[in-house]
Amino acid sequence: MILLQVQQVARFFGSDVLFEHVNLDVQENARIALVGHNGVGKSTLVKMIVGQQSPDQGQISKNKGLTLGYLAQDTGLETSNTIYAEMLTVFKNLRHMENELHQIEAEIAATATSTKSAAYQHLLKKYDQLQHDFKEANGYGYESEIRSVLHGFHFFEEDYKRQVATLSGGQKTRLALAKLLLEKRDLLILDEPTNHLDIETLSWLENYLQTYSGALLLISHDRYFLDKVAHEVYELTPTGTEHYPGNYSAYIDEKKARYQQQLKQYEKQQVEIEKLEDFVARNIVRASTTKRAQSRRKQLEKITRLEKPTLAAKGPRFQFTPARQSGNLVLNVTAAYIGYNSQPLAGPINLDLRKHQLMAIIGPNGVGKSTLLKSLLGKIQLLSGEVRFGTNVDVGYYDQELKRLHSSKTVLQELWDDHPTTPEGEIRSILGSFLFSGDDVKKLVHNLSGGEKARLLLTKLAFEHDNFLIFDEPTNHLDIESKEVLEEALQNFDGTVLFISHDRYFINKLASSILELSSAGSKLYLGDYDYYLDKKEEEQALADDQAVPSTALGKQTVKETQQNYLQSKELQKKKRKLTREIALLEQELEDKATEIEQIQTQMTLPENYKDPAKSKTLQQQLKKAQDIQDQLEQQWEHKSLENEEL
Repeated sequence: MILLQVQQVARFFGSDVLFEHVNLDVQENARIALVGHNGVGKSTLVKMIVGQQSPDQGQISKNKGLTLGYLAQDTGLETSNTIYAEMLTVFKNLRHMENELHQIEAEIAATATSTKSAAYQHLLKKYDQLQHDFKEANGYGYESEIRSVLHGFHFFEEDYKRQVATLSGGQKTRLALAKLLLEKRDLLILDEPTNHLDIETLSWLENYLQTYSGALLLISHDRYFLDKVAHEVYELTPTGTEHYPGNYSAYIDEKKARYQQQLKQYEKQQVEIEKLEDFVARNIVRASTTKRAQSRRKQLEKITRLEKPTLAAKGPRFQFTPARQSGNLVLNVTAAYIGYNSQPLAGPINLDLRKHQLMAIIGPNGVGKSTLLKSLLGKIQLLSGEVRFGTNVDVGYYDQELKRLHSSKTVLQELWDDHPTTPEGEIRSILGSFLFSGDDVKKLVHNLSGGEKARLLLTKLAFEHDNFLIFDEPTNHLDIESKEVLEEALQNFDGTVLFISHDRYFINKLASSILELSSAGSKLYLGDYDYYLDKKEEEQALADDQAVPSTALGKQTVKETQQNYLQSKELQKKKRKLTREIALLEQELEDKATEIEQIQTQMTLPENYKDPAKSKTLQQQLKKAQDIQDQLEQQWEHKSLENEEL
């Protein structure tokens, strides 16, 4: 069932078009990601959908009785209530029913002496019905639900009586999202919901949203989040929307495939046009062939010319190139403790970084990840331990607070002052590759946006040609296109990288090893982020088995439990893999069913069934799609049976 439809919607600013021809369907239980370049109008579109703004053209149709929840970017909860009291307001009707139950209980107790009276029987009947309704609406579990959601957003029992007004902006945003989730609207629209969330909270939110009972429409720069939650993607452009089945990664692959297909069609048409134009040019003046040339000219006039497709909008383009090679050992840290005023945050920390490695540092907020980087660079003194850099190591540093930039300088001065002997043309050229062109180079750093400052600091870093790059949250202010360019630049970097990031997609794409930092020290994982999650899951399972008391095990010892765990580890891995494969097949089957339905719809159109050639082509497409569907169903059945047997 369709909950909401956006049909041919447009937004104009005078004679300028922000976007037009926007179409979007939200089905029941949909999981939609809305993506597009910064400034294209994603937030404007969702404000139209929720009724805060009106479209300049087109219409938005909503299902009768649709309940809709909306979280705007960085919108915090404003109330005079305490945290827990505010969450209770979501269940006002349930609490009213609960009070009514208590009142009826008191009335029943007062009339217990006349159990056969009509009034007593009426009370019992009323109480039974109300109790049934209360139970069906989760009346006995709503407080547990509140605690679960608050805990997921890192609000614990000791926080419940805190006034919401005393919270930070980020905490208010998290609380607003918590309240929205408890309200269980038919359609939940979230604009950048992952802001202010650490990795642990993000993982909890992803799991929660995967089982959310309503539909979801999401705007997010967190690509890992979109991969986990979204089942379909709408890309918003100034000229309309393009729909893609699957998650974010599937969207990227399909977008590239469509681009290649469109490019092939464009190039084929260009060859045809060139042939016709060449024929006309050679034959139009010759009496014997002029009629044929005129015929070709008419053919040319009738051709609807395709525009050359572009894969992406203009984005920064850069690379990091070291001036020289370092030795094999880049950085060694031994038994280091970090902290302030003799108060340790974390330790002991051990790290051995070799040439060409890309290592990510992860850990909870406040554990000292940024402090560790500053300690490695000598900006903060280690409490104890040793840091040693290898031979010919040149270190470049990107700080998340962007303090290496000077607010009173212009963009041009920021780079040129560091390299005064470099010609202005070369400075402007490299600034242009980072999207600073024309009068942009005259802007004061103070007046730049967060994304512009981030690009400027990356420009400085690229121009220094270091062989060991240290990044502290480099993706914080970057849009998706800039993140992807940075990823590619670091993948092609002929040097070594150590970085901190909350962007799990970025970590997964780059990291060959992960250093987990905690107050108890550091632990190394030799793999990407997905590998790290699998290993953490295994460690937790082993810890759970070890925690089982020996009395509860009977004759089975803890050692035997460990052996059983190790024996079943491969089985668990296989089951997790099968579960992922089954989910992927189910998504592919759903996509294929949609494709078949679309082909069948095309076959019913008069312009198609009256045209034998078109009808035959559609029939072939339908046969091919149905064959693939049969194969997918067989694979799904085989893997489902295999999974059940494990």
